[in-house]
Amino acid sequence: MLDIALLPGEYAVCRLAAGTTLPDAISNGLRDTEVVTVSWTSDGISVICPTDRAPAQTVLETAWRCLRVTAPVELAGTGSLAALVDPLAESRVSVVTFSTFDTDYLLVPAVRLTEGTAALRRAGHRVTG
Repeated sequence: MLDIALLPGEYAVCRLAAGTTLPDAISNGLRDTEVVTVSWTSDGISVICPTDRAPAQTVLETAWRCLRVTAPVELAGTGSLAALVDPLAESRVSVVTFSTFDTDYLLVPAVRLTEGTAALRRAGHRVTG
């Protein structure tokens, strides 16, 4: 069983062209309840951020809600992400995941938030927020 917190606000998944300079607004003044992640590849840059921080002139998908595993997750640990993704998949709720050194995050479509959190609760997880 994992403790999961629903972060406030909606999130966007953005794609920028390779070599694009990230605007300062993505991370400047980041609030305690917000998270931003950036991944660089030779194909482009992916950014997950609160919708109001999404870079202008980017390909983006909005209206995602972000869930955070509240306890630190061990890097060598196995199965914790699967324990979250599997019940969502069984309930046919799309999910985007990312991890930091300390924990895991999941994005679910805002329109499927109720179904997603219900699936996680049925799997024995505690969801707050």
